[in-house]
Amino acid sequence: MSPMKYSAMLELIRQNKPLVHHITNYVTVNDCANITLCIGASPVMSYAWEEVEEMVGHAGALVLNIGTLDPYQAKSMLLAGHAANKFDIPVIVDPVGTGATRYRTDFMSRLVAEIRISVIKGNAGEIGMLAGADAHVRGVDSGDVKGDLRGIAQDFALKTGITTVISGPTDIVSDGSRVITVENGHPMMGRISGTGCMLTSIIASFAAVQRDMAEASTASLAAFGIAGELAAANTSGFGSFKTALFDYLSLLTPAELARDAKIRIL
Repeated sequence: MSPMKYSAMLELIRQNKPLVHHITNYVTVNDCANITLCIGASPVMSYAWEEVEEMVGHAGALVLNIGTLDPYQAKSMLLAGHAANKFDIPVIVDPVGTGATRYRTDFMSRLVAEIRISVIKGNAGEIGMLAGADAHVRGVDSGDVKGDLRGIAQDFALKTGITTVISGPTDIVSDGSRVITVENGHPMMGRISGTGCMLTSIIASFAAVQRDMAEASTASLAAFGIAGELAAANTSGFGSFKTALFDYLSLLTPAELARDAKIRIL
């Protein structure tokens, strides 16, 4: 995968400003909207049963995030997901807290069974639970996972046909045939709420312009990670870091993305 592919994707986002339809959690909804704007796409946050199917038809990608799942939102996600499949629009799922409760876990199983998902992005515990690995989740935080994470991601992607992203100190992407690692980022990104949700929005923005979901996910991880590195190098506290994260992502150039991406294809 040539570094120039990453820069071309970022340029396409900035030129086309694709609409990214979110059904996401209320803790981070504003952060997700703003990070989508920072990467160059256009966010819409629409939940109403009466309009989600129509709204999806205008979008380049759909985000489903179960962080604050309730029955109303669950129905909205199913309606929107089926509409996205009908219109051949990528569906990007964030299985926040899967494994913490039966309700979340059962709903995620239903999503995987009923909706053609393009990318699923979660932490090691969430993906491990979905993959049937020996994993533990506490609340919305990742717990212990036994086994090789690269193998877990690849096996799950191969079994389901869903490009699988495991976020962590080293991010892992697999579409079942390829396994890719991304080593951009900074520990500060895990110390503020919402960075996982924001990453899902960025993946959706790239997926709206790049139909190879593994490449779109890889470019997203690198772009967000580079912004995190720059933010951490130029701030000292959590509040200023978060503001700088938005700033540096919005200022990231295609050339910087190609130059600074730390990507390995295994």
